[in-house]
Amino acid sequence: MVVPSLKLQDLIEEIRGAKTQAQEREVIQKECAHIRASFRDGDPVHRHRQLAKLLYVHMLGYPAHFGQMECLKLIASSRFTDKRVGYLGAMLLLDERHDAHLLITNSIKNDLSQGIQPVQGLALCTLSTMGSAEMCRDLAPEVEKLLLQPSPYVRKKAILTAVHMIRKVPELSSVFLPPCAQLLHERHHGILLGTITLITELCERSPAALRHFRKVVPQLVHILRTLVTMGYSTEHSISGVSDPFLQVQILRLLRILGRNHEESSETMNDLLAQVATNTDTSRNAGNAVLFETVLTIMDIRSAAGLRVLAVNILGRFLLNSDRNIRYVALTSLLRLVQSDHSAVQRHRPTVVECLRETDASLSRRALELSLALVNSSNVRAMMQELQAFLESCPPDLRADCASGILLAAERFAPTKRWHIDTILHVLTTAGTHVRDDAVANLTQLIGGAQELHAYSVRRLYNALAEDISQVAAWCIGEYGDLLLAGNCEEIEPLQVDEEEVLALLEKVLQSHMSLPATRGYALTALMKLSTRLCGDNNRIRQVVSIYGSCLDVELQQRAVEYDTLFRKYDHMRAAILEKMPLVERDGPQADEEAKESKEAAQLSEAAPVPTEPQASQLLDLLDLLDGASGDVQHPPHLDPSPGGALVHLLDLPCVPPPPAPIPDLKVFEREGVQLNLSFIRPPENPALLLITITATNFSEGDVTHFICQAAVPKSLQLQLQAPSGNTVPARGGLPITQLFRILNPNKAPLRLKLRLTYDHFHQSVQEIFEVNNLPVESWQ
Repeated sequence: MVVPSLKLQDLIEEIRGAKTQAQEREVIQKECAHIRASFRDGDPVHRHRQLAKLLYVHMLGYPAHFGQMECLKLIASSRFTDKRVGYLGAMLLLDERHDAHLLITNSIKNDLSQGIQPVQGLALCTLSTMGSAEMCRDLAPEVEKLLLQPSPYVRKKAILTAVHMIRKVPELSSVFLPPCAQLLHERHHGILLGTITLITELCERSPAALRHFRKVVPQLVHILRTLVTMGYSTEHSISGVSDPFLQVQILRLLRILGRNHEESSETMNDLLAQVATNTDTSRNAGNAVLFETVLTIMDIRSAAGLRVLAVNILGRFLLNSDRNIRYVALTSLLRLVQSDHSAVQRHRPTVVECLRETDASLSRRALELSLALVNSSNVRAMMQELQAFLESCPPDLRADCASGILLAAERFAPTKRWHIDTILHVLTTAGTHVRDDAVANLTQLIGGAQELHAYSVRRLYNALAEDISQVAAWCIGEYGDLLLAGNCEEIEPLQVDEEEVLALLEKVLQSHMSLPATRGYALTALMKLSTRLCGDNNRIRQVVSIYGSCLDVELQQRAVEYDTLFRKYDHMRAAILEKMPLVERDGPQADEEAKESKEAAQLSEAAPVPTEPQASQLLDLLDLLDGASGDVQHPPHLDPSPGGALVHLLDLPCVPPPPAPIPDLKVFEREGVQLNLSFIRPPENPALLLITITATNFSEGDVTHFICQAAVPKSLQLQLQAPSGNTVPARGGLPITQLFRILNPNKAPLRLKLRLTYDHFHQSVQEIFEVNNLPVESWQ
């Protein structure tokens, strides 16, 4: 017995009544079989009913591709009921990946020229939903004619279809330019809103359209002023705000038209001030209009007082109870902190309050903004707030917070003692969340601050007594004699004897909480204390000999070597274990030294090299660099004996030859935007690499909101300096430069991961890529 086909309503009820997925599949399979049979029979009367059921099955996620050709047949039908279902099916079942979508081009063209408004509306909706580039090119003239039709219903849909065509085929901009000026005079809300959207798309994708529509800025200003003062119509007002959707669209268009254009910006300055001061902020609709106003003020060439007003509006947003509004305000202030630093600084207390938010996204944004607000004048107060936040912040924010505090302290530290205290506080608070290079930075800092050795070793001794620390072990080994001397007047007197110090280091060696690297520091510290303490070294020798059979290979090797130093080379032990020399730090304060070394390298490149023995060449080169006159003083003959050669070698400073220049590298190019890398390795610090990022723009449109971020492997240390700007002018204008400082002490192969974000031709661009072909000279 043949089961009759179900009606759409009955099919929906039966599918919803299925208790299991298997029952649902069985119902759908049976009905799909009836639908296929009906399509094969070519029943024209019930075809639209069968396709309607198939579309419902498609909405449930089941395959319905066999109904694509039936959509074409229904669209070609003369009955409106067939066309309605056919066009709906085309929008759901067809797209650019199917060649069948090109077969409906003629049907859409015929329906657009018929003059029947409902049919024209169906054709325009379908074209704006799934129209490909080929269809847009073929049907653009018909859509242009409909833009000026008397029916508002058709014109509104034609405008939205034109927006889709511009997005698909930007070169069609010239087709839709003439009607737009006339459409701006419309009073119909839908037509005016669609026209503003269409002009926005045209300006974002065509520089010619942008120049053309800058002439209508006064008209747009008049429309917006009318909206603000008199209102458009009560039916489009929301929460007392007159047509906020239209206001927002006009503000976005004004932002595009006024960007990098003085005359247009001047025209809209008064209006933006009026909108910013008269908009009601008690409702969300008013806040949306105000936010778009702020973005427009910041993007155009507005007056300084207007920019301060915009920052103050964002400051009021920070006091709003809505978390979404506070997040938007923090994000916007973070974008403005580089260009309007002093205005944003006024809201620093409110930003710091946002650190205490329970919402993770809000506290992260507040942390980023707080770190950006740190400068030399407020570094002490801001560090106190950030350190308090570090103690209570969520674990996923602790690493970012610790890293930001360390970078800010290195850049703006008022004194070395304050810098040491800050790093120690971060190390004891954040623990394992601190970056690996923090320990090396602190050892460099302590080694370079000779006047703070006694203070540092006492602070670190107390820290080591409370918790295990690599830095504390290193510092006690270097300056243990100062710890026992007790001559530091800056802190409370600390009475420590030799046995307590040795016992503390042994505790570090035996603790299961100590990392292998920390045990290595502690064993080396014990070895160094053997030359700094006055007592017997038998206890130290016993500890060293015990670890000669340790399972950790690195620790075992150290212990065996130290034990050999005790037994065979005890006369050399004091010289080998001397205090480390002062280390040149690689911070922002070393920029001037790097510049001087670069000049010295250039001078050495210009010096002639005489053809004489190697030692004579070295002295001649030193004479050229240091001599006041042009007379060359030849060196005395060197003693050929090994001892004499060693004495002369120790007397002569070793001046390495200048490094060969590292070739530049182009790593990115898109639509005229290029990114080039240039490299410098200071001769006095080969582990440091200075990379200068240069962004140039040879296209016809400006690049705005340019941000370059970078990441390196964990074994390397990366510091990003502030860029020279965030806008790259068109046609080869002044480029943006940014300095990356990479410390690579182990000479590991260098890899960079770059993330570029910018706006170009009014489109947001984001590119993430790796640079693996860096010159070998940049890291070896």
